[in-house]
Amino acid sequence: MILQPEEIENESMRIIQEKIGSSQIPPDNLPVIKRVIHATADFDFLHTLTFSPDAVPLARKALLSGAPLITDTLMLSSGISKRFGLKIICHVADPDTVAEARSRNVTRSIIAVERSVNEYPSAVYAIGNAPTALIRLCELIREGKANPALVIGVPVGFVNVIEAKNMLASLTDTPRIIAHGNKGGTTVACAIVNALLYGLE
Repeated sequence: MILQPEEIENESMRIIQEKIGSSQIPPDNLPVIKRVIHATADFDFLHTLTFSPDAVPLARKALLSGAPLITDTLMLSSGISKRFGLKIICHVADPDTVAEARSRNVTRSIIAVERSVNEYPSAVYAIGNAPTALIRLCELIREGKANPALVIGVPVGFVNVIEAKNMLASLTDTPRIIAHGNKGGTTVACAIVNALLYGLE
């Protein structure tokens, strides 16, 4: 029997919920965790994905109020649902970003997040690939130059990844969703953002 896409997703979510079973996960957080597991088929995120208090409702309130979404990769931007009219910004490939990164001998991700903070210090930030972007964003928060509505800190890899996530976790006044450990990535960040958006319906 050939299933339609919606039927496949519904059955996948049913299987995920069955495997999760009864748990103490806050109701606001559960759809986000389930969508990340659905996107990755990795149940480790049930334990490694953490949320600051009220992170999900605070993020949705900001998005409903028109806060833009800042991403660290164009791939992440392209994977986010467009039916909500969300303003999505990614400066990483802008010519000015590339030129400044070369002149300062730093990553494009650092320049891109600096430019984004200058424009939208209170936006929702989703970082799924570049730990240098997350580290710089955390520095700007500590300096009082950024006050994000939410930071999704889920970069993947082995160099500076755990350090960047720990740095974000230390910012106790900043709403945040973190995938602790080395796992994460654009797919995870995209799943989190889409789960937040679907919850607006």
